[in-house]
Amino acid sequence: MSPVLIKTILLLSISNLFMLFAWYGHLKNLASKPWIIAALISWGIALVEYLFQVPANRIGYTELNLAQLKILQEVITLTLFVPFALFYMQQPLKWDYVWAGLCLLGAVYFIFRS
Repeated sequence: MSPVLIKTILLLSISNLFMLFAWYGHLKNLASKPWIIAALISWGIALVEYLFQVPANRIGYTELNLAQLKILQEVITLTLFVPFALFYMQQPLKWDYVWAGLCLLGAVYFIFRS
């Protein structure tokens, strides 16, 4: 695995962790607050997310094409979303996660094949 791919995966993973909390964390942590407070806090978290996502995409784009970057990001998102949903948000495990993962494996195959 190339250093560019490793940096891209690492930065996108960090970015996605912030994204999960910006997009969904307020549902658990700020449910009793007005939506505007949740939105402002989420925007702040999203700013940090972008500080990792933008460099990740710039670095990744030196070796990957746009479609490969997008599929990589989606795989990372689902990889992190499932544990986030199960353990942090206390959601039940669903077979849909498995089927979505299999679909993404197909997407990885088709996007990354030579």
